[in-house]
Amino acid sequence: MGDATAFVQILTIFVLAIFVGFEVITKVPPILHTPLMSGSNAISGITVIGAILAVGSGEHNLTVILGFVALIAATINVVGGFLVTHRMLRKFQRKEQ
Repeated sequence: MGDATAFVQILTIFVLAIFVGFEVITKVPPILHTPLMSGSNAISGITVIGAILAVGSGEHNLTVILGFVALIAATINVVGGFLVTHRMLRKFQRKEQ
């Protein structure tokens, strides 16, 4: 019974984090999204490390599956953030004549 209770608690925290994250992101004006990308990349980097630890633990199949999904999603977010930042910085470079 203890495992089921712990799972429900973790699932509740996860669902609440989704709602809070959605509310926070939708309240940010579009002009601030690019500067916040670096902060998002830092958080996603931490998520990548946590996901690698979850996948490597191999304790439960669900842990490994969710860790792998988190690893893929966070990696896509980090790579996409770097690409967007690189594109933004290229716009501010002076054109050589």
